[in-house]
Amino acid sequence: MAEYKLKVTTGAMKHAGTMDHIYVILLGTEGQSPRTELNNLGIDFIAGKTRAYKVKTSSSLGKLLLVKVEKDPFLLFPEDEWYCSKIEVTTPEDEEIVFPCYRWISRGEFVELRGGKGVTFMEEQHPLLLNHRKKELEYKKSSYQWAFIDDGLLHVSHFKDVFELLAEVRFSMSELEHTHKIITLGLEMEGLAEPGKWKRIEDIKNIFQYKKTNMSEYVSEHWKEDDFFGFQFLNGTNPNVIKCCSKLPPNFPVTDEMVRPFLETGTTLEKEMEEGNIFLCDQKIMDGIPTRQKDGNHLYVAAGLCLFYKNPEGKLLPIAIQLYQQPSEQNPIFLPSDLETDWLLAKLFFRSSDLIQHQTLYHLMHTHYLAEVFTVATFRCLPTIHPLYKLLIPHFRYTLHVNILVRKLLLSPGGALSESSLGVEGLTELMRRDLSQMTYSSLCLPENITERGLELIPNFYYRDDALKLWNYLNGFAKAMVEYYYSSDSDVIKDIELQEWINEIFTHGFLENKHSGFPSCFNTIEEVAKFITMVIFRVSAQHAAVNNGQYDYNSWVPNGSLLLCKPPPATKGQSSMQTVLETLPDVEDSVKIMSAARILSEKYTDVVLLGEFPEEHFDEPRPKEIIKALQVDLYYLREEIAARNSQLEIPYTYLNPDVVENSVTI
Repeated sequence: MAEYKLKVTTGAMKHAGTMDHIYVILLGTEGQSPRTELNNLGIDFIAGKTRAYKVKTSSSLGKLLLVKVEKDPFLLFPEDEWYCSKIEVTTPEDEEIVFPCYRWISRGEFVELRGGKGVTFMEEQHPLLLNHRKKELEYKKSSYQWAFIDDGLLHVSHFKDVFELLAEVRFSMSELEHTHKIITLGLEMEGLAEPGKWKRIEDIKNIFQYKKTNMSEYVSEHWKEDDFFGFQFLNGTNPNVIKCCSKLPPNFPVTDEMVRPFLETGTTLEKEMEEGNIFLCDQKIMDGIPTRQKDGNHLYVAAGLCLFYKNPEGKLLPIAIQLYQQPSEQNPIFLPSDLETDWLLAKLFFRSSDLIQHQTLYHLMHTHYLAEVFTVATFRCLPTIHPLYKLLIPHFRYTLHVNILVRKLLLSPGGALSESSLGVEGLTELMRRDLSQMTYSSLCLPENITERGLELIPNFYYRDDALKLWNYLNGFAKAMVEYYYSSDSDVIKDIELQEWINEIFTHGFLENKHSGFPSCFNTIEEVAKFITMVIFRVSAQHAAVNNGQYDYNSWVPNGSLLLCKPPPATKGQSSMQTVLETLPDVEDSVKIMSAARILSEKYTDVVLLGEFPEEHFDEPRPKEIIKALQVDLYYLREEIAARNSQLEIPYTYLNPDVVENSVTI
């Protein structure tokens, strides 16, 4: 008779326990155990608790390979999902093996757990484990399928509603309750709106009082100021579009005479461009996209160009704005010396188009949708024992659930983006254009910063913090990949890894060979770089474009998803009344504020970048690598806090204290 000692840990989150019957079968190289109920005569599976059990067999099972877990109903109680964290087994030979689970298990579901050591396909030897690996991927491919949204758009998961999701990727019950509460608060906020247009800018503060942050208050006080307008293109929610300008585009005929009053005395526009002090933001991707109608009237959106000047004090100031791509008498170049409301309207239109790009491209598509591509490919192509599955899965927590909610919040009828000036059809065209010109280098931060010529511009706190995070994550990814792949040949031979990157290339980047995205891996370095990009994008980059949304985007005069009047075609005829008529009405303004609030909320069970409460790795070396990352992040927290203490406008969005491990709602 042989005896196996089991320690079974239930997750600590709310509702993680179960009253249902739990059974296990142990499988080894020499046979399997009887189906054994885990029952200590009481409530066994309580949230946050570990219980001990014994499984007896007639003889040793040899090398222990798998633990099968089964959940059956207790009497006629309703569904009672169980969150199993891990099962630790001590064999008769005193070998201790950890079988990580870290997922919800539904009634009637069988789950087969592998030991904690990461194993690539080439290392797998035992026929039972090879077959288990094959069967697992067959099941995952049938459970997680690709869905087509529209021509020219990346593919997403086939799940249309959160209730279709498997238990392993759904929110916990506590998170479901929290999300419902947040959405309800948003609806209550919308209920404060009264029909009609704003009569005074000051009236917006009546709704704005519903929720305030230090930064949202600052925005409401400083939104008219040019240096704050420029600051936002470096450290606001969309630091992705501005670039150094060494030569003006031919369709932006700014002359030295126009902008000389806004430059340092004695200099010229050409000289400042040569010295790297002129910057450009070009919204040509918006050009020609038709807007939607509201109440029978067209809405308006700019596709402009804005020229910025970095003055000797290091401030970035707008010095010229043209609101459409083709210059004409009806499309003047606006200057800071123009009538105050003309210049204010020019900035409003430009910021509003930037906000649409930010929300649709740099937030929704470049983080949420790409995260979904990475997630689905990982579930379909990498078995749970694969070391890269273990490395990546903490960064895909709730991704599929979140994205279903985000699509409903932003793109369903009545959603904040579907009711923007572009509407769903216009937004779809915008995403289609963006994906067709997306490059791998644009998603890899060091190359992105270099290509935009932003290495030296001062007070660019997003760049400073993001590059440090990129470098730490790159060191982390490289160390992990090098531990599991001893040579480039191992990378080439890993058919699961090669299928994973090919699915991402096919379904995420639509096999665009000109984009520079890899369709296969040939070296360890290539794998480490791609893993770095994936983790950075779903954690740090998402935090950069998401966490400040209420701070910067809830004050509608600072930029709006929809505008109701055309931009001025001639100078000198606007007034503050024109600005008020251009802004969305009260009801639509409150919807925008409400969406910004919902998108800025946090999970109840936050997992920050560098935190790994789920122990997928069992070997000492990966644990050392994780610890090294955590030390790097600890010191970065200190650096950022020290810097921010000296700033009028602290940049907090990439402090590891607020960067979550995965995309959030």
